[in-house]
Amino acid sequence: MVHYLRYHQLRKGGESIKDEESQNLDLDCTNSGYYKRTKPKLSYILFLVLLSFSFVLAPLFFGSSSNLSLLYSPGTKDGSTMAKEDVKAAVCSSVSNGTICCDRSGYRSDICIMKGDIRTHSDSSSIFLYNSRSSKNLINYVSRTVGGIEREEAEELQHEKIKPYTRKWETSIMDTIGELNLVSLKVNSGTDHVCDVYHDAPAVFFSTGGYTGNVYHEFNDGIVPLYITSQHLNKKVVFVILEYHNWWITKYGDVLSQLSDFPAIDFSGDKRKHCFPEAIVGLRIHDELTVDSTLMEGNKNIVDFRNVLDRAYWPRIRGLIQDEQREAKEKWRRELSSSSPSSEKPDSHCIGKHLQENEWKKPRLAILSRSGSRAITNENLLIGMAEEIGFKVEVLKPDKTTELAKTYRALNASDVMIGVHGAAMTHFLFLRPGSVFIQVVPLGTTWAAETYYGEPARKLGLEYIGYEIDPRESSLYDKYEKDDPVLRDPRSVNKKGWEYTKKIYLDSQNVRLNLRRFRKRLLRAYQHTLSMSNPRLQAQ
Repeated sequence: MVHYLRYHQLRKGGESIKDEESQNLDLDCTNSGYYKRTKPKLSYILFLVLLSFSFVLAPLFFGSSSNLSLLYSPGTKDGSTMAKEDVKAAVCSSVSNGTICCDRSGYRSDICIMKGDIRTHSDSSSIFLYNSRSSKNLINYVSRTVGGIEREEAEELQHEKIKPYTRKWETSIMDTIGELNLVSLKVNSGTDHVCDVYHDAPAVFFSTGGYTGNVYHEFNDGIVPLYITSQHLNKKVVFVILEYHNWWITKYGDVLSQLSDFPAIDFSGDKRKHCFPEAIVGLRIHDELTVDSTLMEGNKNIVDFRNVLDRAYWPRIRGLIQDEQREAKEKWRRELSSSSPSSEKPDSHCIGKHLQENEWKKPRLAILSRSGSRAITNENLLIGMAEEIGFKVEVLKPDKTTELAKTYRALNASDVMIGVHGAAMTHFLFLRPGSVFIQVVPLGTTWAAETYYGEPARKLGLEYIGYEIDPRESSLYDKYEKDDPVLRDPRSVNKKGWEYTKKIYLDSQNVRLNLRRFRKRLLRAYQHTLSMSNPRLQAQ
Protein backbone atom coordinates (compact mmCIF):
# COMPACT_ATOMS: atom_id res chain seq x y z
CA MET A 1 0.00 0.00 0.00
CA VAL A 2 1.27 3.46 -0.90
CA HIS A 3 1.65 6.31 1.61
CA TYR A 4 -0.87 4.73 3.95
CA LEU A 5 0.11 6.79 7.02
CA ARG A 6 0.20 10.31 5.64
CA TYR A 7 -3.48 11.14 5.91
CA HIS A 8 -3.82 9.96 9.49
CA GLN A 9 -0.54 11.51 10.56
CA LEU A 10 -1.96 14.84 9.43
CA ARG A 11 -5.22 14.14 11.21
CA LYS A 12 -3.35 13.58 14.48
CA GLY A 13 -1.60 16.92 14.20
CA GLY A 14 -4.01 19.02 16.23
CA GLU A 15 -7.10 19.19 18.39
CA SER A 16 -9.39 19.99 15.45
CA ILE A 17 -9.29 16.43 14.12
CA LYS A 18 -12.88 15.62 15.06
CA ASP A 19 -14.19 18.45 12.95
CA GLU A 20 -11.94 17.92 9.95
CA GLU A 21 -14.87 17.59 7.56
CA SER A 22 -16.10 21.08 8.37
CA GLN A 23 -12.82 22.97 8.65
CA ASN A 24 -13.17 24.63 5.24
CA LEU A 25 -16.77 25.82 5.49
CA ASP A 26 -16.94 29.57 5.03
CA LEU A 27 -18.92 30.30 8.19
CA ASP A 28 -18.36 33.57 10.04
CA CYS A 29 -18.87 32.81 13.71
CA THR A 30 -16.29 35.18 15.15
CA ASN A 31 -18.88 37.32 16.94
CA SER A 32 -20.98 34.50 18.36
CA GLY A 33 -20.98 33.55 22.02
CA TYR A 34 -23.02 32.80 25.11
CA TYR A 35 -23.53 35.20 28.03
CA LYS A 36 -24.82 34.14 31.41
CA ARG A 37 -27.60 36.39 32.75
CA THR A 38 -29.80 35.99 35.78
CA LYS A 39 -32.64 38.01 34.20
CA PRO A 40 -33.20 38.86 30.53
CA LYS A 41 -33.01 42.58 29.77
CA LEU A 42 -35.32 44.42 27.41
CA SER A 43 -32.49 45.09 24.97
CA TYR A 44 -31.64 41.39 24.91
CA ILE A 45 -35.26 40.45 24.19
CA LEU A 46 -35.43 43.03 21.38
CA PHE A 47 -32.24 41.58 19.96
CA LEU A 48 -33.76 38.08 19.86
CA VAL A 49 -36.88 39.40 18.15
CA LEU A 50 -34.83 41.20 15.49
CA LEU A 51 -32.67 38.11 15.02
CA SER A 52 -35.75 35.95 14.45
CA PHE A 53 -37.11 38.39 11.85
CA SER A 54 -33.73 38.40 10.10
CA PHE A 55 -33.94 34.65 9.48
CA VAL A 56 -37.48 34.99 8.17
CA LEU A 57 -36.61 37.84 5.82
CA ALA A 58 -33.14 36.66 4.82
CA PRO A 59 -34.30 34.70 1.77
CA LEU A 60 -35.92 37.85 0.39
CA PHE A 61 -32.61 39.69 0.43
CA PHE A 62 -30.06 36.95 -0.12
CA GLY A 63 -31.81 34.51 -2.45
CA SER A 64 -33.31 31.07 -2.11
CA SER A 65 -32.86 28.72 0.81
CA SER A 66 -30.61 26.50 -1.30
CA ASN A 67 -28.11 29.33 -1.62
CA LEU A 68 -28.43 30.21 2.05
CA SER A 69 -27.61 26.63 3.06
CA LEU A 70 -24.11 27.09 1.67
CA LEU A 71 -23.36 29.61 4.40
CA TYR A 72 -25.70 28.75 7.24
CA SER A 73 -25.15 25.76 9.50
CA PRO A 74 -28.31 25.24 11.58
CA GLY A 75 -28.36 23.64 14.99
CA THR A 76 -30.27 20.64 16.30
CA LYS A 77 -33.40 20.75 18.42
CA ASP A 78 -31.40 20.66 21.63
CA GLY A 79 -29.31 23.63 20.55
CA SER A 80 -26.17 21.65 19.84
CA THR A 81 -24.22 21.96 16.62
CA MET A 82 -25.49 19.82 13.76
CA ALA A 83 -23.54 16.62 13.22
CA LYS A 84 -20.84 16.94 10.56
CA GLU A 85 -22.59 14.55 8.19
CA ASP A 86 -25.75 16.71 8.38
CA VAL A 87 -23.75 19.84 7.61
CA LYS A 88 -22.11 18.09 4.70
CA ALA A 89 -25.48 16.91 3.38
CA ALA A 90 -26.77 20.50 3.45
CA VAL A 91 -23.93 21.77 1.25
CA CYS A 92 -25.00 21.57 -2.40
CA SER A 93 -28.09 19.56 -1.44
CA SER A 94 -30.11 21.72 -3.84
CA VAL A 95 -28.63 23.25 -6.98
CA SER A 96 -30.59 25.68 -9.14
CA ASN A 97 -30.58 25.38 -12.91
CA GLY A 98 -27.72 27.33 -14.47
CA THR A 99 -25.52 27.30 -11.37
CA ILE A 100 -22.38 25.66 -10.00
CA CYS A 101 -22.13 24.60 -6.37
CA CYS A 102 -18.86 23.35 -4.87
CA ASP A 103 -18.50 21.55 -1.56
CA ARG A 104 -14.91 21.98 -0.38
CA SER A 105 -15.59 21.07 3.25
CA GLY A 106 -14.24 17.53 3.05
CA TYR A 107 -10.68 16.71 4.04
CA ARG A 108 -10.37 13.93 1.48
CA SER A 109 -11.99 15.40 -1.63
CA ASP A 110 -13.78 18.34 -3.24
CA ILE A 111 -16.96 17.88 -5.23
CA CYS A 112 -18.80 20.31 -7.51
CA ILE A 113 -22.29 20.02 -8.97
CA MET A 114 -23.41 21.72 -12.17
CA LYS A 115 -26.90 21.91 -13.62
CA GLY A 116 -28.11 23.27 -16.96
CA ASP A 117 -26.59 23.53 -20.43
CA ILE A 118 -23.22 21.82 -19.81
CA ARG A 119 -20.52 21.44 -22.52
CA THR A 120 -17.06 19.86 -22.35
CA HIS A 121 -14.00 21.52 -23.89
CA SER A 122 -11.07 19.16 -23.38
CA ASP A 123 -8.42 21.32 -25.07
CA SER A 124 -8.77 23.94 -22.33
CA SER A 125 -9.53 21.38 -19.59
CA SER A 126 -12.85 23.12 -19.12
CA ILE A 127 -16.49 22.35 -18.53
CA PHE A 128 -18.76 25.23 -19.55
CA LEU A 129 -22.20 25.96 -18.21
CA TYR A 130 -24.16 28.26 -20.54
CA ASN A 131 -26.75 30.47 -18.92
CA SER A 132 -28.98 32.89 -20.81
CA ARG A 133 -30.81 34.14 -17.76
CA SER A 134 -30.16 37.55 -16.25
CA SER A 135 -28.08 37.69 -13.11
CA LYS A 136 -27.01 40.36 -10.61
CA ASN A 137 -23.81 38.52 -9.76
CA LEU A 138 -21.77 38.97 -12.97
CA ILE A 139 -18.05 38.96 -12.35
CA ASN A 140 -16.45 40.11 -15.57
CA TYR A 141 -16.55 39.74 -19.33
CA VAL A 142 -14.69 36.79 -20.73
CA SER A 143 -11.37 38.13 -21.94
CA ARG A 144 -10.78 35.52 -24.61
CA THR A 145 -12.60 33.19 -26.93
CA VAL A 146 -13.89 30.26 -24.85
CA GLY A 147 -15.74 27.25 -26.16
CA GLY A 148 -16.37 28.98 -29.49
CA ILE A 149 -18.02 32.05 -27.87
CA GLU A 150 -16.52 35.45 -28.67
CA ARG A 151 -15.80 37.88 -25.85
CA GLU A 152 -18.63 40.28 -26.63
CA GLU A 153 -21.15 37.42 -26.63
CA ALA A 154 -20.37 35.88 -23.21
CA GLU A 155 -19.95 37.05 -19.65
CA GLU A 156 -18.33 35.00 -16.93
CA LEU A 157 -20.61 34.41 -13.97
CA GLN A 158 -18.52 31.94 -11.99
CA HIS A 159 -15.18 30.17 -12.32
CA GLU A 160 -14.22 27.18 -10.13
CA LYS A 161 -11.15 24.96 -10.27
CA ILE A 162 -11.11 21.37 -9.08
CA LYS A 163 -8.92 18.27 -9.18
CA PRO A 164 -11.34 15.32 -9.14
CA TYR A 165 -9.30 12.87 -7.06
CA THR A 166 -9.91 11.63 -3.50
CA ARG A 167 -6.56 12.37 -1.83
CA LYS A 168 -7.00 16.11 -1.48
CA TRP A 169 -4.74 16.37 1.59
CA GLU A 170 -1.73 14.80 -0.15
CA THR A 171 -0.15 17.62 -2.12
CA SER A 172 2.56 15.54 -3.77
CA ILE A 173 0.13 13.22 -5.52
CA MET A 174 -2.48 15.91 -6.20
CA ASP A 175 0.18 17.78 -8.17
CA THR A 176 0.03 14.95 -10.71
CA ILE A 177 -3.77 15.19 -11.16
CA GLY A 178 -5.21 17.29 -13.97
CA GLU A 179 -7.18 20.38 -12.93
CA LEU A 180 -10.56 21.22 -14.44
CA ASN A 181 -11.99 24.68 -15.01
CA LEU A 182 -15.71 24.91 -14.31
CA VAL A 183 -16.97 28.08 -15.96
CA SER A 184 -20.48 29.48 -15.88
CA LEU A 185 -21.18 31.87 -18.78
CA LYS A 186 -24.01 34.21 -19.57
CA VAL A 187 -24.68 34.16 -23.30
CA ASN A 188 -27.06 35.99 -25.59
CA SER A 189 -30.45 34.34 -25.93
CA GLY A 190 -30.73 32.28 -29.08
CA THR A 191 -26.97 31.81 -29.45
CA ASP A 192 -26.36 28.54 -31.27
CA HIS A 193 -23.81 26.25 -29.58
CA VAL A 194 -22.44 23.25 -31.40
CA CYS A 195 -22.94 19.94 -29.57
CA ASP A 196 -21.18 16.90 -31.03
CA VAL A 197 -22.69 14.36 -28.63
CA TYR A 198 -25.73 15.06 -26.51
CA HIS A 199 -26.38 12.90 -23.46
CA ASP A 200 -29.75 12.69 -21.73
CA ALA A 201 -28.06 11.35 -18.58
CA PRO A 202 -25.93 13.33 -16.11
CA ALA A 203 -22.14 12.98 -16.04
CA VAL A 204 -19.69 12.13 -13.27
CA PHE A 205 -16.15 13.44 -13.84
CA PHE A 206 -13.27 11.79 -11.97
CA SER A 207 -9.60 10.88 -12.33
CA THR A 208 -7.98 7.45 -12.51
CA GLY A 209 -4.52 8.94 -12.02
CA GLY A 210 -2.61 9.22 -8.76
CA TYR A 211 -1.92 5.88 -7.11
CA THR A 212 -3.95 3.92 -9.66
CA GLY A 213 -2.05 0.69 -10.28
CA ASN A 214 -2.21 -0.34 -6.63
CA VAL A 215 -5.30 -2.45 -5.92
CA TYR A 216 -5.94 -0.84 -2.53
CA HIS A 217 -5.97 2.65 -4.05
CA GLU A 218 -7.97 1.51 -7.06
CA PHE A 219 -10.78 0.41 -4.76
CA ASN A 220 -10.41 2.87 -1.88
CA ASP A 221 -9.75 6.03 -3.91
CA GLY A 222 -11.73 5.11 -7.02
CA ILE A 223 -14.22 2.25 -7.29
CA VAL A 224 -15.86 2.57 -3.85
CA PRO A 225 -16.15 6.40 -4.09
CA LEU A 226 -17.54 5.99 -7.62
CA TYR A 227 -20.27 3.73 -6.21
CA ILE A 228 -20.97 6.20 -3.38
CA THR A 229 -21.27 9.11 -5.81
CA SER A 230 -23.27 7.47 -8.59
CA GLN A 231 -25.39 4.61 -7.24
CA HIS A 232 -28.45 6.84 -6.63
CA LEU A 233 -28.58 7.54 -10.39
CA ASN A 234 -29.51 3.90 -11.07
CA LYS A 235 -27.00 3.45 -13.93
CA LYS A 236 -28.38 6.46 -15.85
CA VAL A 237 -25.05 8.23 -15.68
CA VAL A 238 -22.06 8.78 -18.00
CA PHE A 239 -18.55 8.47 -16.53
CA VAL A 240 -16.02 10.99 -17.89
CA ILE A 241 -12.46 10.09 -16.91
CA LEU A 242 -9.33 12.19 -16.57
CA GLU A 243 -5.95 10.39 -16.74
CA TYR A 244 -7.80 7.67 -18.64
CA HIS A 245 -6.14 4.22 -18.88
CA ASN A 246 -7.33 1.50 -21.25
CA TRP A 247 -6.08 -1.21 -18.89
CA TRP A 248 -8.18 0.27 -16.05
CA ILE A 249 -11.30 0.14 -18.23
CA THR A 250 -10.53 -3.49 -19.10
CA LYS A 251 -9.84 -4.44 -15.50
CA TYR A 252 -12.94 -2.78 -14.04
CA GLY A 253 -15.26 -2.92 -17.04
CA ASP A 254 -17.51 -5.52 -15.36
CA VAL A 255 -17.97 -3.25 -12.34
CA LEU A 256 -18.54 -0.13 -14.45
CA SER A 257 -21.28 -1.96 -16.35
CA GLN A 258 -23.15 -2.34 -13.04
CA LEU A 259 -22.89 1.38 -12.30
CA SER A 260 -23.55 2.86 -15.75
CA ASP A 261 -25.46 1.87 -18.88
CA PHE A 262 -23.11 3.94 -21.06
CA PRO A 263 -19.48 3.63 -22.19
CA ALA A 264 -16.96 5.73 -20.29
CA ILE A 265 -15.48 8.81 -21.99
CA ASP A 266 -11.80 9.71 -22.15
CA PHE A 267 -11.95 13.42 -21.33
CA SER A 268 -8.56 14.34 -22.81
CA GLY A 269 -8.55 11.86 -25.68
CA ASP A 270 -12.08 12.49 -26.93
CA LYS A 271 -12.04 15.98 -28.47
CA ARG A 272 -15.74 16.00 -29.27
CA LYS A 273 -17.95 18.43 -27.39
CA HIS A 274 -20.12 16.38 -25.03
CA CYS A 275 -23.25 17.99 -23.63
CA PHE A 276 -25.02 17.06 -20.40
CA PRO A 277 -28.00 18.34 -18.41
CA GLU A 278 -26.16 17.84 -15.10
CA ALA A 279 -22.69 17.00 -13.88
CA ILE A 280 -20.97 15.88 -10.70
CA VAL A 281 -17.26 16.70 -10.72
CA GLY A 282 -15.23 14.75 -8.18
CA LEU A 283 -16.09 11.74 -6.02
CA ARG A 284 -17.41 11.47 -2.49
CA ILE A 285 -15.46 9.24 -0.11
CA HIS A 286 -16.49 8.19 3.39
CA ASP A 287 -13.71 6.18 5.01
CA GLU A 288 -11.28 3.35 4.33
CA LEU A 289 -12.88 0.77 2.01
CA THR A 290 -16.35 1.40 3.37
CA VAL A 291 -19.72 2.99 2.70
CA ASP A 292 -21.36 5.02 5.49
CA SER A 293 -25.06 4.15 5.34
CA THR A 294 -26.02 7.35 7.20
CA LEU A 295 -24.75 9.37 4.24
CA MET A 296 -26.34 7.24 1.52
CA GLU A 297 -29.70 7.37 -0.17
CA GLY A 298 -31.63 4.28 0.89
CA ASN A 299 -29.07 3.62 3.67
CA LYS A 300 -26.85 1.64 1.29
CA ASN A 301 -23.72 0.19 2.91
CA ILE A 302 -20.58 -1.77 2.07
CA VAL A 303 -22.57 -5.01 1.72
CA ASP A 304 -24.60 -3.35 -1.04
CA PHE A 305 -21.33 -2.43 -2.75
CA ARG A 306 -20.20 -6.05 -2.51
CA ASN A 307 -23.48 -7.10 -4.10
CA VAL A 308 -22.52 -4.92 -7.05
CA LEU A 309 -19.26 -6.88 -7.34
CA ASP A 310 -21.25 -10.09 -7.17
CA ARG A 311 -23.49 -9.05 -10.06
CA ALA A 312 -20.47 -7.80 -11.99
CA TYR A 313 -18.37 -10.96 -11.83
CA TRP A 314 -20.84 -13.85 -11.80
CA PRO A 315 -21.64 -13.80 -15.54
CA ARG A 316 -17.95 -14.27 -16.26
CA ILE A 317 -17.58 -16.86 -13.49
CA ARG A 318 -20.44 -18.91 -14.92
CA GLY A 319 -18.65 -18.83 -18.26
CA LEU A 320 -15.44 -20.07 -16.64
CA ILE A 321 -17.30 -22.89 -14.90
CA GLN A 322 -18.99 -23.95 -18.13
CA ASP A 323 -15.64 -23.96 -19.95
CA GLU A 324 -14.07 -26.11 -17.22
CA GLN A 325 -16.97 -28.55 -17.20
CA ARG A 326 -16.82 -28.83 -20.97
CA GLU A 327 -13.08 -29.55 -20.85
CA ALA A 328 -13.55 -32.07 -18.04
CA LYS A 329 -16.29 -33.89 -19.97
CA GLU A 330 -14.14 -34.06 -23.07
CA LYS A 331 -11.22 -35.40 -21.05
CA TRP A 332 -13.42 -38.00 -19.42
CA ARG A 333 -14.86 -39.06 -22.77
CA ARG A 334 -11.36 -39.52 -24.17
CA GLU A 335 -10.34 -41.62 -21.18
CA LEU A 336 -13.48 -43.76 -21.42
CA SER A 337 -13.11 -44.27 -25.17
CA SER A 338 -9.57 -45.51 -24.71
CA SER A 339 -10.47 -47.99 -21.97
CA SER A 340 -14.08 -48.98 -22.75
CA PRO A 341 -15.97 -50.51 -25.71
CA SER A 342 -16.88 -47.95 -28.34
CA SER A 343 -20.58 -48.51 -27.67
CA GLU A 344 -20.25 -47.39 -24.04
CA LYS A 345 -21.23 -43.73 -23.61
CA PRO A 346 -20.64 -41.61 -20.51
CA ASP A 347 -23.78 -40.24 -18.90
CA SER A 348 -23.62 -36.42 -18.87
CA HIS A 349 -25.67 -36.26 -15.67
CA CYS A 350 -23.23 -38.56 -13.90
CA ILE A 351 -20.32 -36.48 -15.19
CA GLY A 352 -21.81 -33.30 -13.78
CA LYS A 353 -22.51 -35.01 -10.47
CA HIS A 354 -18.95 -36.30 -10.33
CA LEU A 355 -17.55 -32.81 -10.99
CA GLN A 356 -19.50 -31.34 -8.07
CA GLU A 357 -18.92 -34.28 -5.70
CA ASN A 358 -17.34 -33.42 -2.35
CA GLU A 359 -17.88 -29.69 -3.07
CA TRP A 360 -18.77 -28.94 0.59
CA LYS A 361 -17.02 -31.74 2.45
CA LYS A 362 -14.19 -29.51 3.63
CA PRO A 363 -14.08 -25.79 4.48
CA ARG A 364 -12.11 -23.87 1.88
CA LEU A 365 -9.11 -21.80 2.92
CA ALA A 366 -7.41 -19.36 0.55
CA ILE A 367 -3.89 -18.11 1.24
CA LEU A 368 -2.94 -14.88 -0.52
CA SER A 369 0.73 -15.59 -1.07
CA ARG A 370 3.35 -12.85 -1.33
CA SER A 371 6.75 -12.89 -2.94
CA GLY A 372 9.43 -10.44 -1.90
CA SER A 373 8.74 -8.42 1.22
CA ARG A 374 6.26 -9.59 3.88
CA ALA A 375 6.26 -13.14 2.54
CA ILE A 376 5.48 -16.10 4.82
CA THR A 377 8.73 -18.03 4.60
CA ASN A 378 7.28 -21.25 6.06
CA GLU A 379 4.14 -21.16 3.90
CA ASN A 380 4.44 -24.85 2.99
CA LEU A 381 4.29 -25.81 6.66
CA LEU A 382 1.26 -23.54 7.09
CA ILE A 383 -0.49 -25.31 4.22
CA GLY A 384 0.25 -28.72 5.74
CA MET A 385 -1.10 -27.66 9.14
CA ALA A 386 -4.28 -26.22 7.61
CA GLU A 387 -4.91 -29.42 5.66
CA GLU A 388 -4.31 -31.46 8.81
CA ILE A 389 -6.96 -29.43 10.65
CA GLY A 390 -9.44 -30.16 7.87
CA PHE A 391 -9.24 -27.34 5.34
CA LYS A 392 -9.13 -27.62 1.58
CA VAL A 393 -6.33 -25.15 0.81
CA GLU A 394 -5.84 -23.00 -2.28
CA VAL A 395 -2.84 -20.68 -2.70
CA LEU A 396 -3.52 -17.51 -4.67
CA LYS A 397 -0.94 -15.10 -6.07
CA PRO A 398 -2.96 -12.31 -7.69
CA ASP A 399 -0.98 -9.63 -9.50
CA LYS A 400 -1.76 -6.72 -11.82
CA THR A 401 -2.44 -9.06 -14.73
CA THR A 402 -4.77 -11.44 -12.85
CA GLU A 403 -8.36 -11.28 -14.04
CA LEU A 404 -10.42 -10.02 -11.10
CA ALA A 405 -13.30 -12.38 -11.89
CA LYS A 406 -10.99 -15.36 -11.28
CA THR A 407 -9.80 -13.96 -7.95
CA TYR A 408 -13.37 -13.13 -7.00
CA ARG A 409 -14.48 -16.65 -7.84
CA ALA A 410 -11.81 -18.23 -5.65
CA LEU A 411 -12.40 -15.99 -2.64
CA ASN A 412 -16.18 -15.96 -2.96
CA ALA A 413 -16.04 -19.77 -2.70
CA SER A 414 -13.68 -19.65 0.29
CA ASP A 415 -14.64 -19.82 3.94
CA VAL A 416 -11.35 -18.40 5.22
CA MET A 417 -8.75 -16.04 3.76
CA ILE A 418 -5.23 -15.64 5.15
CA GLY A 419 -2.78 -12.97 4.10
CA VAL A 420 -0.01 -10.71 5.33
CA HIS A 421 -0.84 -7.00 5.67
CA GLY A 422 -0.53 -5.18 2.35
CA ALA A 423 -2.53 -3.95 -0.62
CA ALA A 424 -3.67 -7.48 -1.53
CA MET A 425 -5.76 -7.54 1.66
CA THR A 426 -8.19 -5.34 -0.26
CA HIS A 427 -9.49 -8.62 -1.67
CA PHE A 428 -11.36 -9.22 1.59
CA LEU A 429 -14.14 -7.40 -0.28
CA PHE A 430 -14.51 -10.58 -2.35
CA LEU A 431 -15.33 -12.78 0.66
CA ARG A 432 -18.92 -13.63 1.52
CA PRO A 433 -20.21 -11.93 4.69
CA GLY A 434 -19.81 -14.41 7.53
CA SER A 435 -16.48 -15.70 6.20
CA VAL A 436 -13.25 -15.47 8.20
CA PHE A 437 -10.44 -13.06 7.38
CA ILE A 438 -7.12 -13.71 9.14
CA GLN A 439 -4.63 -10.89 8.64
CA VAL A 440 -1.03 -11.55 9.64
CA VAL A 441 0.24 -8.27 11.08
CA PRO A 442 4.02 -7.73 10.79
CA LEU A 443 5.93 -5.50 13.18
CA GLY A 444 5.24 -1.80 12.73
CA THR A 445 1.93 -2.27 10.90
CA THR A 446 -0.53 -2.83 13.78
CA TRP A 447 -2.40 0.44 13.49
CA ALA A 448 -2.53 0.41 9.70
CA ALA A 449 -3.65 -3.21 9.54
CA GLU A 450 -6.58 -2.50 11.85
CA THR A 451 -7.54 0.85 10.27
CA TYR A 452 -7.30 -0.08 6.61
CA TYR A 453 -8.47 -3.70 6.65
CA GLY A 454 -9.55 -4.93 10.08
CA GLU A 455 -12.25 -2.38 10.83
CA PRO A 456 -13.58 -2.31 7.22
CA ALA A 457 -13.73 -6.13 7.22
CA ARG A 458 -15.93 -6.15 10.31
CA LYS A 459 -18.22 -3.60 8.65
CA LEU A 460 -18.62 -6.05 5.77
CA GLY A 461 -19.77 -8.69 8.23
CA LEU A 462 -16.62 -10.79 8.24
CA GLU A 463 -15.20 -12.61 11.24
CA TYR A 464 -11.90 -10.73 11.50
CA ILE A 465 -8.88 -12.24 13.25
CA GLY A 466 -5.75 -10.12 13.49
CA TYR A 467 -2.56 -12.07 14.18
CA GLU A 468 0.15 -9.71 15.45
CA ILE A 469 3.48 -11.45 15.09
CA ASP A 470 6.02 -11.69 17.86
CA PRO A 471 9.45 -10.09 17.16
CA ARG A 472 10.92 -13.59 16.87
CA GLU A 473 8.56 -14.28 13.95
CA SER A 474 10.00 -11.32 12.00
CA SER A 475 13.06 -11.45 9.76
CA LEU A 476 14.04 -8.17 11.42
CA TYR A 477 14.88 -10.15 14.55
CA ASP A 478 18.08 -11.30 12.88
CA LYS A 479 19.04 -7.81 11.69
CA TYR A 480 18.70 -5.70 14.85
CA GLU A 481 19.78 -5.94 18.47
CA LYS A 482 17.09 -7.36 20.72
CA ASP A 483 16.57 -4.04 22.55
CA ASP A 484 16.50 -1.93 19.35
CA PRO A 485 13.37 0.25 19.02
CA VAL A 486 12.70 -1.37 15.64
CA LEU A 487 11.81 -4.56 17.55
CA ARG A 488 10.90 -3.21 20.98
CA ASP A 489 8.97 -0.03 20.10
CA PRO A 490 7.78 0.12 16.46
CA ARG A 491 5.52 3.09 17.25
CA SER A 492 8.53 5.28 17.94
CA VAL A 493 9.96 4.34 14.56
CA ASN A 494 6.66 5.06 12.78
CA LYS A 495 6.60 8.51 14.35
CA LYS A 496 9.76 9.37 12.46
CA GLY A 497 7.79 9.40 9.20
CA TRP A 498 6.47 7.35 6.35
CA GLU A 499 9.90 6.81 4.82
CA TYR A 500 11.07 4.90 7.90
CA THR A 501 7.93 2.79 8.05
CA LYS A 502 8.16 1.89 4.39
CA LYS A 503 11.88 1.15 4.34
CA ILE A 504 11.99 -0.94 7.53
CA TYR A 505 8.61 -2.56 8.07
CA LEU A 506 7.09 -2.78 4.61
CA ASP A 507 10.02 -3.32 2.25
CA SER A 508 12.50 -5.22 4.46
CA GLN A 509 10.46 -7.64 6.55
CA ASN A 510 9.36 -11.24 6.06
CA VAL A 511 7.43 -13.49 8.42
CA ARG A 512 8.14 -16.97 9.76
CA LEU A 513 4.98 -17.99 11.58
CA ASN A 514 5.08 -19.67 14.97
CA LEU A 515 2.80 -22.47 13.81
CA ARG A 516 1.98 -23.63 17.32
CA ARG A 517 0.76 -20.15 18.16
CA PHE A 518 -0.94 -19.57 14.81
CA ARG A 519 -2.73 -22.93 15.02
CA LYS A 520 -5.11 -21.45 17.61
CA ARG A 521 -6.33 -18.91 15.05
CA LEU A 522 -6.84 -21.61 12.44
CA LEU A 523 -8.84 -23.76 14.86
CA ARG A 524 -10.98 -20.76 15.75
CA ALA A 525 -11.60 -20.11 12.04
CA TYR A 526 -12.41 -23.78 11.46
CA GLN A 527 -14.97 -23.88 14.26
CA HIS A 528 -16.55 -20.65 13.05
CA THR A 529 -16.83 -22.06 9.55
CA LEU A 530 -18.56 -25.18 10.85
CA SER A 531 -21.04 -23.10 12.79
CA MET A 532 -21.84 -20.97 9.74
CA SER A 533 -22.05 -23.80 7.19
CA ASN A 534 -24.99 -25.95 6.26
CA PRO A 535 -26.04 -28.91 8.44
CA ARG A 536 -24.47 -31.43 6.04
CA LEU A 537 -21.02 -30.08 6.83
CA GLN A 538 -21.59 -30.10 10.58
CA ALA A 539 -22.53 -33.78 10.38
CA GLN A 540 -19.28 -34.80 8.72
